[in-house]
Amino acid sequence: MGIQQADEPLLRLTWTDPVTGAHGYLVVHSLVSGLATGGTRMRAGCTLSEVEDLARGMAAKTATFDLPVGGAKGGIDFDPKDPRADGVLERFCEAMRPWLDAHWVTAEDLGVPQHVIDAVFAKLGLEQSYHAAIRRSVDPARTLRRVQAGLNAPVPGGLLLGDVIGGYGVAQACLGAAAAWEWPARETTVAVQGIGTMGGGAAWYLHEAGMRVVAVADAEGTLYHPDGLDIPALLRARNSFGEIDRSAVPAEVERLPRQAVVATSADILVPAAISYALTPDNSFDVAARVVVEAANSATTPEAELMLAARGIAVIPDFVANAGAAAWAWWLLLGHVGADPTESFLKLRTEMQAKVALLLGAWNTDRVRPRQTAWDFVAARRSSRVFEQPATLTIP
Repeated sequence: MGIQQADEPLLRLTWTDPVTGAHGYLVVHSLVSGLATGGTRMRAGCTLSEVEDLARGMAAKTATFDLPVGGAKGGIDFDPKDPRADGVLERFCEAMRPWLDAHWVTAEDLGVPQHVIDAVFAKLGLEQSYHAAIRRSVDPARTLRRVQAGLNAPVPGGLLLGDVIGGYGVAQACLGAAAAWEWPARETTVAVQGIGTMGGGAAWYLHEAGMRVVAVADAEGTLYHPDGLDIPALLRARNSFGEIDRSAVPAEVERLPRQAVVATSADILVPAAISYALTPDNSFDVAARVVVEAANSATTPEAELMLAARGIAVIPDFVANAGAAAWAWWLLLGHVGADPTESFLKLRTEMQAKVALLLGAWNTDRVRPRQTAWDFVAARRSSRVFEQPATLTIP
């Protein structure tokens, strides 16, 4: 755990909105080639320490997937359902403009959809939230077209590639875990906490792969059926905040309290809603055989140790949910384009290989997957100090 605790961020900024009094935070954990990447979230109760944890996690993601960029994160302590939320986000981005213009590549996160943050960037004359990287391109207009084409590429289910790629990566982490233990997909069950962009995408692709998603939870509660839920139908019944219209839920689906999803009898638990969802208070409720973190910092360190003592492995967030960040940089660098098949193949190959490495050490020596992943990150960071140029040219 030492590397996680010893890392001090490069920068912490606190902002106060002059209109609502809301607080916002930017933490730049590290710069590589003069750049850092990480989304901007908005939720009531967001704290500086939370954003710092998330920025550290972003730095770990970029090292894990060998991306030529450091880690950062933005966070705003405000309710995204408040009608004033878009104004708060716009003023926050305006205040952070020096970083957004030159160093910080941001994107969607909890409470901030990609189309909303892109609209704010357009208002500020910055075109798109990847602006700090795009402006370094040999041909910025061409790179912007490539990014927009990738983000807006249609995929089965009526969604867009940019909206589902993160969830697809989480699904591949789950499939990689099943493969490590030779669980047949059709005999493997999953419970998903949170059915927004990340959790919904994961549920969709797990359902498509033949796994039984037996439980999903949103702000209203947990929906459960032991034979598996009709995930496409439930996703069609969501509103813009990732909440399912209960009038569209079949009568045979059991309605349980929101926290019941943690105790669901399933092979895999996917916390995809909020940070610190699994704590010492509820870790003994976990009935799954493996936890795959789709939400950032979904498990507290104490809870993870308690789970490990019970033989439950945790695939850490900076591996399991890093697909969206990795793909965004592959898109920026021209490693993938607008063809979803190409993107899915690359992410599936890389994610399943990483999960196999982590669970190999767990199965053989009971080394927690997070520790194996951090050891890999430490090795990559040491080598990147000497490998990366001071500036990065994007094709």
